[in-house]
Amino acid sequence: MKFSTQAMVRGMTHFKDTVEGVAYDFTKMFVESELDTSKGAAMGSCTTPYEFGTSAEYLRMEKAGVSFPFMAALEMELVTTGKTTKQRILSCKPISVEKPASAVVK
Repeated sequence: MKFSTQAMVRGMTHFKDTVEGVAYDFTKMFVESELDTSKGAAMGSCTTPYEFGTSAEYLRMEKAGVSFPFMAALEMELVTTGKTTKQRILSCKPISVEKPASAVVK
């Protein structure tokens, strides 16, 4: 199932190499997610890693000069093996860059 959403992207990593004869080539995008506050044991947000294609996606964003964090329009996909379900990012279009604010805890 594919769907679109807007989210704050906090960072990206990539890896392309061969380890013990197995080739790896991927990008992970770290997206801000709200914590589940329904039980009263959490508040705020965290980042969640999502698969985002190969290392070419990272290099494309780097070449475009993207600054973090930024708000993005994401096209995502929900896939399952029948036992486990995961989400992955299919496309990312930056909308705006967030200016860092000084955090004040009261």
